[in-house]
Amino acid sequence: MKEYFTIGEVSKLFQVKIATLRYYDEIGLLRPEFIDEKNNYRYYSTQQFERLNSIKYLRALDLPINEIIDFFNYREIDTLVELLKKQKEEVAKKKMELELIEARISRRLLQIEDAVTTTLDKITEVKLPEMRVAYLRQEYVIGEDIELPITELRNSFGMDGEIFSGKIGISISISNLNTHNFDKYSSVFMVLEEGDQIASSSVMIPERDYLRIRFKGTHLDAAAYYEKLLDHMKKHHYELIDDSFEITLIDYGITNDIDKYVTEILLPYIRK
Repeated sequence: MKEYFTIGEVSKLFQVKIATLRYYDEIGLLRPEFIDEKNNYRYYSTQQFERLNSIKYLRALDLPINEIIDFFNYREIDTLVELLKKQKEEVAKKKMELELIEARISRRLLQIEDAVTTTLDKITEVKLPEMRVAYLRQEYVIGEDIELPITELRNSFGMDGEIFSGKIGISISISNLNTHNFDKYSSVFMVLEEGDQIASSSVMIPERDYLRIRFKGTHLDAAAYYEKLLDHMKKHHYELIDDSFEITLIDYGITNDIDKYVTEILLPYIRK
């Protein structure tokens, strides 16, 4: 029976790249049984197959190379058990992270579908559940590029720029709304979702009633729709109780077609 195998043969047998086997040799994880001095060929013995199988198994568990080396240097049952327990914890953590990402994707798909199929230019009365919101309080004039404050918001709260992050919007203060001053925004905000970890405190917005309108366009087109909402509120004897929420549901982040942009305005109210 054949006892020695070239690096190429071992590579094919175990489906391990030659470059990987050479790397294992360099770091002392798996050295060849001997190297032919004439042609510098590496040869592995069948007795090394078990070690290579163990390396493949531990790598499949995503164990770091340095921990695998330590295991072989101090090979004990307890050492392997501790390694596997530690890796099990890492797998559970990654599983939880992937489940959160999956939930974010599902929410994002629902949001896009809702925005695409929504009825435009119609005022509706909606009750929204409690929301956790991160604010950056700062005044902006309509027409200014809000990408900088959005970036500042993310940095201020230690949030990354993932596409699956929560809804981002701007607010007009209740004082400006009451005076029909729609050209200044008082804050940029993000509606936080499950799993969002932020460096600073957030604000809990309680469950409450809102007047909502969705329209084709962006913040630049919003003034007329604020007027419609306030007129509706006056007609039905409602009282405005807080700043607005203005969120672009579909914008350049999703499509190049500006005719498909959809923005939502929410005004919180109570019945007098």
